[in-house]
This record gives sequence, structure tokens and C-alpha cells, in this order.
Amino acid sequence: MHDNRAWFGVLPVLLIVSFSAVIPLITVVNYSVQDIFDVDTRLFVGLDWYRETLRDPRFLDALLRQAGFSILILGIEIPLGILVARALPTEGRRVGLILVLMAIPLLIPWNVVGTIWQLFARPDIGLLGSFVNGLGVEFNFTANRLDAWITLLMMDVWHWTSLVALLTFSGLSSIPSAYYQAATMDGASRWQVFRHVELPRLKSVLMIAVLLRLMDSFMIYTEPFVLTGGGPGNSTTFLSQYLTTMAVGQFDLGPAAAFSVLYFLVVLLLCWLFYTSMTTNAEEQ
Repeated sequence: MHDNRAWFGVLPVLLIVSFSAVIPLITVVNYSVQDIFDVDTRLFVGLDWYRETLRDPRFLDALLRQAGFSILILGIEIPLGILVARALPTEGRRVGLILVLMAIPLLIPWNVVGTIWQLFARPDIGLLGSFVNGLGVEFNFTANRLDAWITLLMMDVWHWTSLVALLTFSGLSSIPSAYYQAATMDGASRWQVFRHVELPRLKSVLMIAVLLRLMDSFMIYTEPFVLTGGGPGNSTTFLSQYLTTMAVGQFDLGPAAAFSVLYFLVVLLLCWLFYTSMTTNAEEQ
């Protein structure tokens, strides 16, 4: 006879997940197949809003910008985080202090991060903007698209690279010293130590870092909204900002719901592809 009392411990978690995730998702899917005129007037439209969203050039442009931003972020923050983690000391009292200092950017609210960099990069009074302009290089992230993208990337790298570094440092700290001693006896170079000793044992940690940064970068909203407002033009308008404009600004609940479902499926698909590819490579090796 099976003891099912353990399910009573899981039941609160299932209820919380249902109310916080499943039920809202079902509600959004329900809205996505209706044309909502007011609280009491609705018209079933089937998949019309999905077709309209997929044909909307603004959605496709925002999706391309979002994908480009995520690729750039992963290409910068993952290698940089690994380099920072490998450069950190592993012994002594200063280790704890350095780790605490590195974690400070992660504790700052996202809207505050956007405000900090908005002031920091201002071309007239900002330290970064005035310094670059003082070198004779014209810099204005509110008017130049390239400057806006550079500022946005620097802001995200400053905010989140420490997460990758801390995860990588924890992975490096778990590697037994015997592996390094064996590599030293074999005369391995620093690159060979990293390639054959450290990297194979960091794959699970790096997979977590990639998935976290991929999901967060694909859902970024507050920082670019505060920093650039989606401009200049629509150069930094990502999917989340476009969705907010539809749902809140225009109050198009049906199209916004279809957009939300497609947005959710895109993030879910990308995370599944990354996870599958990385776990498959790990099993083959």
C-alpha cells in the first residue's frame, strides 16, 4: 500500500503555480481568440490575431532586434564572465569582499539601472558622454542609433556579467585540486588546463548561465525603456515594449494576448533548443 501523504506537501506548490502561471496563461490564450469590445461584448475570431501578428512587420522587426540583442549579449557576457572568474583569487580574506562587490550590480533594481546609465551616458553632463565627446568623437545615444545600441549593451554587460562570473567561479571552486596538480605534472599550458580540465566541468554551470541570460535578455523591458524609450525611432524597441504599447497604450487585448502567446512560445522554443543542444553535446563527449 502506497503512502500518498507526500502529495499534501506538494499540493501548496501546485496551487501557487496554478494561480500564478497556469490560470493566467489560460486566460491569455482565451483572450487571444476573441475580439474584445468591452467587458460584456466579445466576438470569437479564432486564429485571426495570430495570423495578423505574424504578418505584422513591426513584430518581425522587434523579433529581429530582440534576437540580435540576445546574441550580442551572450557573445560578450559569457566569455567575459569566464575571464573574470578565472582572474579572481581563490584564497584569502579578500575573496569574500570581491564576491560581495561583484554582486552589487545584481542587487540594483532594473529601473534604477536604466536611470543610472541614462545620467551616466548623457552627452552634456554624463561622465561617459562628456568624456567621449571630449575626445572628439560625437556621441549621443538619444539621437544616434549606433550610440543607443552601444550604450544599451554596455549597460547590460555591466549589470549582468557578474552573474556569469559568480556562477563560473562557483564551478571552478568545485574542481578538485588533484586535476590541476596532474595537469602541472604533464606540463599543460594555461589554455590546455582551461580546455581539458576546467571547461568540461563548467558545462553544467555555463548551461545555467546561458539559459538565464537568454531568457532575461529576450524579456528585457525596463532598462531600455528607461534609457532610450525605444528610440531613437524604433531602434531599441524590443518585443516587450511593443507588447506593452499594444496592451496598455492601445488597449488591444485580443492582439496583445496573441502576441503574448507567440512571445512565450518563442522564448520557450529558444530555451529548449539551447538546453537540448548543450545536453546532447555533453552526452556525446
